[in-house]
Amino acid sequence: MDGTALNRLDAPSNGHVLPGTRGLTAQRLLFDGPSPLVSADMYSTVVKGNAARSRYVATVSKKSVVETNSYFGRFPASYWQRWTEVTEVRFGATVTGTGRVDVVATDFKGRKRTVASTTVASEGQSSRLVVAAKVQQFLDGGALFVRFTTGAGELTVEDAEWTVDAPEKLRPTSVVICTFNRADDCANTVAAMADDPIALHGVDNVYVIDQGTDQVQTRPLFQRVAAELGDKLVYITQPNLGGAGGFTRGLYEVQGKGGDPANVVFMDDDVLCEPEAIVRMNAFANKTVEPAIIGAQMLYLLHPDRVHVGAEVANLQKIEAGLHVKNAISDKSALKKKQDIRVDAGYNGWWSCLIPSEIVSQIGYPLPLFFQWDDIEYGYRARANGFATVTLPGAAVWHADFAWKDWDEWHRYFNLRNGMITAALHGGLDGRKLARQLGTDLFRYLVSMQYGMAFTLIKAIEDFLVGPSMLADGGMDAAGAIRRDRAAYDETKRYNANAVPDVRPSDMFITPAGPHPKKSLEWAVLAKRVLNQWRGRVHPGPVAISADDAHWWHVSLFAHAVVTDRSQEGVRVRKRDKEAAVTLLKRGLTALRSLRTETESVSDTYRVAMPELTSRENWTRLYS
Repeated sequence: MDGTALNRLDAPSNGHVLPGTRGLTAQRLLFDGPSPLVSADMYSTVVKGNAARSRYVATVSKKSVVETNSYFGRFPASYWQRWTEVTEVRFGATVTGTGRVDVVATDFKGRKRTVASTTVASEGQSSRLVVAAKVQQFLDGGALFVRFTTGAGELTVEDAEWTVDAPEKLRPTSVVICTFNRADDCANTVAAMADDPIALHGVDNVYVIDQGTDQVQTRPLFQRVAAELGDKLVYITQPNLGGAGGFTRGLYEVQGKGGDPANVVFMDDDVLCEPEAIVRMNAFANKTVEPAIIGAQMLYLLHPDRVHVGAEVANLQKIEAGLHVKNAISDKSALKKKQDIRVDAGYNGWWSCLIPSEIVSQIGYPLPLFFQWDDIEYGYRARANGFATVTLPGAAVWHADFAWKDWDEWHRYFNLRNGMITAALHGGLDGRKLARQLGTDLFRYLVSMQYGMAFTLIKAIEDFLVGPSMLADGGMDAAGAIRRDRAAYDETKRYNANAVPDVRPSDMFITPAGPHPKKSLEWAVLAKRVLNQWRGRVHPGPVAISADDAHWWHVSLFAHAVVTDRSQEGVRVRKRDKEAAVTLLKRGLTALRSLRTETESVSDTYRVAMPELTSRENWTRLYS
């Protein structure tokens, strides 16, 4: 209703559905984050003048302008138009004072247009303001936001939200958090949700799946929250079956209650939780035309304004995950860049993600992959069966920056092995092409003196070729074995930079890398590095190399390099070991030959085993 407004004295909603109306809270308009680490500008922006902003209230000073054209402040109209039955949205807020309220739309190029406007004149008395706007003309992109403008008086806005018509019946919802020896992190995440006045209002159960030995139930904070939530909190302990086994337990419990539909929200234990993500994903899932996986985005914990990726896909043939789709923002500051163009995701990470129960009923449970690629496999399997994944802008949690996690870790085994399994199931994996790619990686690891990393790659190939029997225990043996086996390689250990064995700090000088070899010369450079490492014709070292300069063509110039770990918390010590290199090379070439010839037949065994591996009966066996 352009240019008009509905002014009411209704009390603000205390839940997802407005009392006495057909309104479903699609998202709240918040003015500050859940932590001082987060800039209030992620929620609203003071364009002119001054404003006092807290979590639920903003007071706009005289002669000032505040806009919510911000990461959390925008209503992602394009996604609502594309995926839901919604044709109109209403902005509601309790207002006091004087000023003007505009509802502004953007298009897929970010250009703005005002679609509704009203004035407020309620000196000394609060009133409920409701402004409606059509959800149309947003198909390729665009959003809605609110602009507050004051003149001679100030304006206070509180309990603000976007609402849509409620469905006839809300879908039951459960939240699942799985954890392994991160008791404090998990307790903080559960408390963040429980302490929010609305986040858990429409949630039937919060499942905490504890797979560790340092259990969450021992923490006073968790005990306090457990007492407050009562029967709503379900605490389950089980053997460590990784993220796949932990999150699947939530699906398993919800499905065990019988009957569709239901929403199951996954939430990582080690996130800075924005409880609003639950509200937004759940509301969206209640209004989609057909069931879809609804994903939250990931923001970086160390850089809270940066978005990991607007929507992502995987290259199954190259075993590459986390690739941004065309026009999706990637590793960009949300304070500077908006996702104006609507983009479609191939899958969504399980740092926070909603899965409707109907999808589980039709395609089965996740694969028992333990860790890595379980979310990717499930997203691609769902899409193959006609269920889309929607990564919803403005629904997000903060998670540890991926760029600050070192690649040379035990989890790389699962990344490679499970990536190959996923590609075998959904990508028509070409063993010859993959063998060439992984062969190049193997040589690069060996000349870079990353013998543990080379072993990890080889072991992943070997275990993939074993076939689906490797998944019989849910990955517990593999997780223990890869840690033990990698420990035999010294460069997998991390040291304090001032306590490197047999090296004085003053003996290490930072040695910067040269330019990347030209594409046409990469193989020639690699061959030369291999030959020189073989003959020992390299600088004896030790030298210090930054994480950003730890390229294969640079590290391979030395026999002893102290390389900064990606976490920036310590260093890795790489030393030339010809015997280890020869042993690994022989074993690796054998594995690569098998990959070239056996991939097609092994892929068939995974496809045949898929129904059994993803069955409720299999997970019952694993949980027992």
